[in-house]
Amino acid sequence: MMSTTKSVAIVTGASSGIGRATAIRLARDFAVIVLAARDKDDLDQAAAEVKSVGAEAIVYALDLRQPESAKTIVEGTLARFGRIDALLNIAGAVAQIDLFQMTDAQWDDGMALKFHGARRLTIRAWDALKASNGSVVFMSGSAAFGPKPQFAAVATINAAINALAKAFAEQGIKDGVQVNSVSPGLLRKVGARPQSHGGRSDQEISRTGRHRAHGKAGRDCRSDGLSRFPRCKVDDRCGSTDGWRRD
Repeated sequence: MMSTTKSVAIVTGASSGIGRATAIRLARDFAVIVLAARDKDDLDQAAAEVKSVGAEAIVYALDLRQPESAKTIVEGTLARFGRIDALLNIAGAVAQIDLFQMTDAQWDDGMALKFHGARRLTIRAWDALKASNGSVVFMSGSAAFGPKPQFAAVATINAAINALAKAFAEQGIKDGVQVNSVSPGLLRKVGARPQSHGGRSDQEISRTGRHRAHGKAGRDCRSDGLSRFPRCKVDDRCGSTDGWRRD
């Protein structure tokens, strides 16, 4: 295993949205950004932007629903750089299907990527994070705090992510690993028309998320704006915003 003084951050879901924006933002603070997602073309484009900021970019085009993917990312990163300083678990779009219409297969698929993918990767990277006194971020969402029938899977899996993050955070107190969860409000593409969800508009849901989300991420509906919150969770200078830090 090669040893290096370069700081290394792994970002999943880095091909688009919050994951991509976060990877690009972290390129200012880390020497190496490891980008993981399924779409190779989009990952390569994101990697080019990371490099333009000044960091080295390494791409893993794979499916985190597959158990071997976590091993591939962690072992590959350690073989090349000898360390992992931060892990940001952002991958995992969950189907927005009504509670009474969603199939077992759709539930399993949502859990396989966002929950189990993050769980496996964090466990696999834990020893390296202990060695570097590193940081882990889990991406949840404000739906966890106000579940609705039409977003039942999103809310349920996000709530599970929050519980998982708390469990890792408790272990992190002993092991010197900082663990946080970020819960943004509803995201909407710039220029999109407001939608109605159970009688509430996008803006109303986003305002609700703002007050319930860790770090108040819900106030900004754009992924490039939200990228500052995951970045803050791997920087001690930002201070505590959600009470799950080890200090």
